[in-house]
Parts: sequence; structure tokens; C-alpha cells
Amino acid sequence: MDGLRAVSISLVLFDHLAGDAGFPIPPGRFVGPLGTLGVRVFFVISGFLITSLLLGEESRTGSISLRHFYLRRTLRISPPFYVYAGIITAFAALGWLTLRPFDVLAAFTYTTNFHQDRGWYLGHAWSLAVEEQFYLLWPFVFRFFRSTRASRVALGVMIVCPLLRLGLMIAAPTFRPGIGETFPTVADTIATGCLLACLRSQIDASPRFLAFLSGKTFWFVPALALAAAFEWSAKLDCLVGQTVANVGIALLIARMVRFPSTLSGRFLNARPVIFVGVLSYSLYLWQQPFLNRHGTHALSHFPLNLVLAFSAALASYALIERPALRLRARIEKWIPRAPTTNKADQPASP
Repeated sequence: MDGLRAVSISLVLFDHLAGDAGFPIPPGRFVGPLGTLGVRVFFVISGFLITSLLLGEESRTGSISLRHFYLRRTLRISPPFYVYAGIITAFAALGWLTLRPFDVLAAFTYTTNFHQDRGWYLGHAWSLAVEEQFYLLWPFVFRFFRSTRASRVALGVMIVCPLLRLGLMIAAPTFRPGIGETFPTVADTIATGCLLACLRSQIDASPRFLAFLSGKTFWFVPALALAAAFEWSAKLDCLVGQTVANVGIALLIARMVRFPSTLSGRFLNARPVIFVGVLSYSLYLWQQPFLNRHGTHALSHFPLNLVLAFSAALASYALIERPALRLRARIEKWIPRAPTTNKADQPASP
């Protein structure tokens, strides 16, 4: 998973570097979709990992502890983001950079995905808003429907969202800028990862499907997902293209999880790749001020901007992320859990 996160953040970085002073590749039709694809990979991974955690907890205890879930998510996501957003807000107050009206309010309330008239420095918070809205809703849905029916809910979201996107594009032009960012129009991407987690036991029990995942013909799947990431037709992309990309990413995750010893699996498990993946959250936050093709300051010139982005991310990871995770572990020990009903292994925490 960390290796796939590294691929995701690399796609975002490449997209944001394109057009920066000193970077040899300009922005354009064949660059921009790669950044969107990177975020899409993040979303599918998130759905898969969170649902795997919920499945593991249900298997062990027979229930879902919402307070443990929200504690873990809050201390995983909020401290690095609020520090970043606080620093950007302070810089804006000092006149060192410019924000749009309501940028700060939308960022701090995790609603940037519904705030389209936004500036660059907090604009990437839209994807974090989507994640937080998913965290808010999915545990309740999972707890109510239980694992036996949660997969049907995820599949239903995957069916409804493309129809909603197409309907908004045709019948509600004013909503078009938010398509693919507002939660109802992008929830199917995360739901695809949720469905993969729900079906994982069936996948592992199917020799035919495993043969497909491990075979050479499988590589047509990521190739098709990559092709689908490029918007050849807006309406076709809303209805079919995004779903094809989502499913392709999910199948790629299924292969890597099931066959980690393949060449591609060994690459994703290489230490430098894992390092970038572990750093990916802080890197996603802090690349934004430096990787700015509209910036005129020397700090936004390549390769200095990339070095500064990694340096800021390392500081964020060491000084904020890791202490917050240690605090989370200590607090969890103080909160009683439901009694264990079996000894099923817990999936690794994202």
C-alpha cells in the first residue's frame, strides 16, 4: 500500500511540476489527467484499507467501535493538515500570499470540495474533504448494514454516482464545476475500494480469478485504466470512463496485495518507494506552496521547489505526524474496547 501511495503522489507531483519554471515538460492534455489519476488511486486505496479495518474489527469483536474509529482518523489526518492550513492562513494574514474568500473556512471545516472559487494554496484540501466525508458516513453505514450487506451499498454507490454525474452535466450546468469533487459525484471511487475489501475473501477463493490477476493479460487492465483517465468525451467520462479507471485501480491493488513477490510487487516494496509512500500525506500537503506554475518567486522554480517540498514534508512527518500517531496509540490504551470474540488478524492500519 505504501508503494501504491508513492505512485499516487508521484503522479500528483508530476502534474503540478509541469509548467513550473525550470521543469522541461509543459502542462497540457496529456499531463493534467495524471494528477487526477493519482488522487483517484488515493481514494480507492482509502476505501480498501478503511473497509479492511472495519471488517477485521467486526470479525474480532462482532461490532464496530465508532469512537475508536474517529479517534484514529482524527489523529491521523487532522494534526498535519491543521498545522499546514494554519501556517498558510498566517502567511495570508501577513500578506505573503493570497487566498480566495472562504478558503480558510472551507479548509478548516473540510468542505473545500463544495467550494469551487478557491485559491491554489488551500485548493488541494478538496480531496481531504472527500476523505473526511467518507470517514464520517461509511462507518455508520457499515455498522448498520454489517459486512454481509455493506458490499451491496458500495455497489449501489458505484451504479448511482455515474448516473448522477451525467444527469448534472446535462440538466444542471451550474453544478458542472463540482463534478468529480463534490462527494456525491466522486463517492463511487472510494466505494470501489470498499467493494474490493468486501470481496477479498471471494477473490482469494477463486482460482480462475487469481489466475487472471497473476497472468500476463492482466496488464491490459492498468493500461485501460490509464487510457480511461484521459477525458476523451466529458459525458462518456462521467458515465463510463471514471468507473473503468476505478475498477482498473482496484484490480491492480488486488494483484499487488495477493502477489507481492512479483516484479511489480518487489518494486512497490522497495525501501525508497516505501519511504515516499510513508511521506505521501505530508508531501501532498506541502507540495502545494512550492509546485506552483503560476508562482514567480525563486522558491517555485524547479528543482529547488521539489527539494523544498520534500524538506517541508519530512519536517511535517517527523514533528507532527509521528508524534500524533504515538499519542493516538497511548490514548487508545485508555479507551476500553469491546471483548474479542475471535482471533482473526487485524489488517495493517493505513
